[in-house]
Amino acid sequence: MAAPVLRRGCRGRLWALACVDGGSCHGRGAPTGSPSNRIRGQSSVAQQPLHTAQKPRKGEHNWAAVVGLEIHAQISSNSKLFSGSQVRFSAPPNSLVSFFDASLPGTLPVLNRRCVEAAVMTGLALNCHINKKSLFDRKHYFYADLPAGYQITQQRLPIAVNGSLTYGVSAGKERGQVIPKTVRVKQIQLEQDSGKSLHDDLRSQTLIDLNRAEGQLRVDANISVHHPGEPLGVRTEVKNLNSIRFLAKAIDYEIQRQINELENGGEILNETRSFHEKLGCTVSMRDKEAKQDYRFMPEPNLPPLLLYDATSLPIGADPRQVIDIDQIRETLPELPSVTRERLVQQYGMLPEHSFTLLNEVGLLEFFQNVIKETRAEPKKVTSWVLNIFLGYLKQENLAVSESPVTPSALAELLDLLDSRTISSSAAKQVFEELWKREGKTPGQIVSEKQLELMQDRGALEQFCYSVMKDHPQVVMDVKKGNPRAINKLIGLVRKATLNRADPAVIKEILEKQLSS
Repeated sequence: MAAPVLRRGCRGRLWALACVDGGSCHGRGAPTGSPSNRIRGQSSVAQQPLHTAQKPRKGEHNWAAVVGLEIHAQISSNSKLFSGSQVRFSAPPNSLVSFFDASLPGTLPVLNRRCVEAAVMTGLALNCHINKKSLFDRKHYFYADLPAGYQITQQRLPIAVNGSLTYGVSAGKERGQVIPKTVRVKQIQLEQDSGKSLHDDLRSQTLIDLNRAEGQLRVDANISVHHPGEPLGVRTEVKNLNSIRFLAKAIDYEIQRQINELENGGEILNETRSFHEKLGCTVSMRDKEAKQDYRFMPEPNLPPLLLYDATSLPIGADPRQVIDIDQIRETLPELPSVTRERLVQQYGMLPEHSFTLLNEVGLLEFFQNVIKETRAEPKKVTSWVLNIFLGYLKQENLAVSESPVTPSALAELLDLLDSRTISSSAAKQVFEELWKREGKTPGQIVSEKQLELMQDRGALEQFCYSVMKDHPQVVMDVKKGNPRAINKLIGLVRKATLNRADPAVIKEILEKQLSS
């Protein structure tokens, strides 16, 4: 009906740990129970009676949390999953609706090739097994934004299964220590998106937009807690989380809520909850006393989806009519984990720095472009990009693409610093001028503001001599072995030269004069 949704289902497979009251962390990757059903405004009934989680033993405070995520991600495509209607954000309501989207009698679904390729590519990136044969099913339920009364999904045999995602968590006492973690992915399936319901409480009306539900990311989190070595606890489901930040907050809150409930003698109900963003807490929506009967059945209007690889591709097959898994694999870009490892090995940067470069959109490309154009060492480039450049971006809440400082400008600035044409403090002053968007190059700024380091050694020797003459007590402190005194002399010389002298050269001259 609406545009495609690529659902990455890993309910009961993605797990996390919780440490509470100083207890140790333990956990298992076992499922949190049977997958819950995606429903709207209706209660669901569990297949088995509710079980109260066991009460904690006296004096025991160790808890383990099991978290499973069902992730609904929007595929980037020009048209919808089963119709030729366009996908365009913020289009007028119901302006991008075909006869099929409106469920007019006699209309048939036509599968979008781009969406299938995107699903295969996602499966390969997540180390999944790609099923060469997958099936479509009808999932029946009634809701106003689902005019057909069913949703086309992949219940029995999805397009990809049994994947994993490895990532790193910065932890430990040693700087840069990254602990590897692995998330198991149960399956990836293509699923038709529904429309969008807009509730007008003042007029007691519900308006329906069949363009598509425009959310690019929605997550349902299933959460339970238990004592290590004991049966898994009763789970709750927190629905429709739309950001990573709210997802983390909802999980943290729900884990703590369940632990507090159990430690105070209560029980956890098998229920659906929502996350209240302003209050930062989860709120009960409905229980799951009974399982919703979706009456799944094979989709009669779509044949099995057949995919091929190099060994099974029919001879003389039309490339426009078949999808080659191996061909898609060849088009995969370098995956983030590989990129991070390459950055650490190639440039000697800390692992957490590689994470930052990849997590900020466009920052890695900016960094690599600076590296290509400068003679400065990679570590110096890393420091400037992550500390100075990124700091300015954060301060003004700008994206990398909105930066007034180009990679070429930063590269030229770092070359001036590397050749000791300017000092570190002068370089920061030049960067600040570049940020003002006046269109000047670093070289022009240095020349106009006379920020070059002094190259006349004789003149610099005279400055050092004068400072020592005017501050005999500091000179005496240096000769008595006070290590901080020479730093004071260096500071005085730099001040006298308007910060245009290299501190290393000043120190060298001072030490020579002091020893003579």
